[in-house]
Amino acid sequence: MTTGSDAMRKPSKSRLRWAGFAGGILVLILLMLYMTGFFVPDKVGPGTGPVPARGGAESYPTAVAERSTITEFYEAVGTVRPLTETRIESLVHARIREILVRPGDRVEQDEPLVLLDSREIEARLEQTREAYGAAQARAAGARQEILAAEAVLEQAQAHHRRIEAYAAAEAATAQDLEQALSSFQQAKARREQAGQALAEAQAAARQAEEAVRAADVHLGYTRILAPEDGQIVERLADPGDLALPGKTLLTLQTPGRLRIEAYVREGLLPWVRIGQELACVIPALGRRLQVEIQEIVPAADPSTRSILVKAALPSDPSLFPGMFGRLLVPVKERPAILIPCAAPRTVGQLHTVLIQKDGRWQEVLIKTGPIHGDRIEVLAGLEGGEVLAVRGERQ
Repeated sequence: MTTGSDAMRKPSKSRLRWAGFAGGILVLILLMLYMTGFFVPDKVGPGTGPVPARGGAESYPTAVAERSTITEFYEAVGTVRPLTETRIESLVHARIREILVRPGDRVEQDEPLVLLDSREIEARLEQTREAYGAAQARAAGARQEILAAEAVLEQAQAHHRRIEAYAAAEAATAQDLEQALSSFQQAKARREQAGQALAEAQAAARQAEEAVRAADVHLGYTRILAPEDGQIVERLADPGDLALPGKTLLTLQTPGRLRIEAYVREGLLPWVRIGQELACVIPALGRRLQVEIQEIVPAADPSTRSILVKAALPSDPSLFPGMFGRLLVPVKERPAILIPCAAPRTVGQLHTVLIQKDGRWQEVLIKTGPIHGDRIEVLAGLEGGEVLAVRGERQ
């Protein structure tokens, strides 16, 4: 059976539940009113706010919310690089004796950069010079011998002709004619041998001369000179290291002639062409530069699906190779509302502006977007054409 006390307890619990629910609703309403600034008379809510006292907004300069067209850009990440970068290498196998430059040094064309140990090449050059001298001496001796052989040949030929004439007149015997012919043939053979010896001596002299020239050229390679005017940016060797053909010793770049190399997404290639002028941002300098596209590599990187674009930078002493930059490629245009950057006031995470409406100043909430120079884009809150106070400056 249900007692009277139980019957009275059940309605009491129900009333407590309803009272708790109503209390929670009341607390939630009070919290929402507090967050909207209901209990703070001077707090600005969405839409219009209180009108400032006289001498407030009137003391600021005014501006008009401008309707404009904004160009959206694709920012291609790039790197500043020299127009030409030369790797200095040795053409001979030798030990490095001295390096005359350091990174950062400016050099002129034909200025010595690296000196190699030339003792072995000098010894080889001396040997080839001695061999060349001996070959020249042999050639000179061969020339003397051929002159002597020609003289003997002329005498033997003249004697043979006389004996032939005597034999025709029956004044000489057949034996005399045979001896004259034999002497003539021997002199002729000697002349041919002397000519062959001279040719061999001359060939040996030419080979020795080429060897001297080659050794002399190799000796010149021990002095590595600057191929052009430039600046040393990297040193990859030290005195005592072994210089080998193909091993880079120094890196030389052309000063004052820089360009930015950036990878542009392959889908944006129709917006890029050679000779086109684009904007380039160098964050380290906080500057925006105009560049001209000089080269578009006709091959896409399969890993990034992008194409390398090279654009010439203007001459600027504050630019250095290796600096980070962004190449701005225009992709589309859109309408926007722009106001001076000094016009909005920030309250926490809210942005407000004072606009003039019906002869009164009203504070309006806005949503701001990206900054374009000295103006900021308004994404919501203004329609354009409003007169607003520039509160960053006072008259």
